[in-house]
Amino acid sequence: MDMAATIFGITISSAAMIALLKIIAIDIVLSGDNAVVIAMATRNLPKELRNKAIVWGTAGAVGLRILFAVLIVWLLKIPFVDLVGGMLLLWIAFKVLIGGGEDATAISAHNSFLKAVGTIILADVVMSLDNVVAVAGAANGHIVMVAIGVAISIPVMIYGSVFIVKAMDRFGWIAYIGSGILAWTAGEMILRDEYIQSITDISNKLEAYTVTGGITVFILLAGYLVNKRGQAKEKVRHST
Repeated sequence: MDMAATIFGITISSAAMIALLKIIAIDIVLSGDNAVVIAMATRNLPKELRNKAIVWGTAGAVGLRILFAVLIVWLLKIPFVDLVGGMLLLWIAFKVLIGGGEDATAISAHNSFLKAVGTIILADVVMSLDNVVAVAGAANGHIVMVAIGVAISIPVMIYGSVFIVKAMDRFGWIAYIGSGILAWTAGEMILRDEYIQSITDISNKLEAYTVTGGITVFILLAGYLVNKRGQAKEKVRHST
């Protein structure tokens, strides 16, 4: 016998309830990277704008994620979707790593706010494909459950990002860990693309980890060198 329950005034079956619980679990497990993106994108904003950017960026990202869940079958047929998404995420990982520093104060708060919101939405769009695929599978046709499940998981992303921002304010090296996570995710996306698989001979996990690790190290090293050069220029400017 199929039991029913009421959530937010909506009467749903036990099957839909099970789908909802799966969706919430998937969103919570897979929201770690998204929390890192939010934290990296907002860490240099003034505190009065930081929470506002987190809310607006997360809202935009969640809205698109729900839309993607509805369109997932069509999205997965787009050629080179993982390759293009991975390359874009690599650029985001590099930009958020070098986007801070003392020069950040020279950028208007308005522009910084819009850039942070845009970065959150763009990165979440790129990174949420796996999440959306998993959620779409767990939903089993219950589209309303997708929306409810994502909405329930929003606080995890928001509070997780706030915690990471506070940690980065205290320990600057954590920014490199965050950028490394994004770069590693990008490397996995690139290697997963059907075209890349067809032209490479990466046949086991060790080779895949080696390539992904190399990509991650390259992004971190490039970011480190750019940051060092920026710091050197800043010292020269202050000494003159």
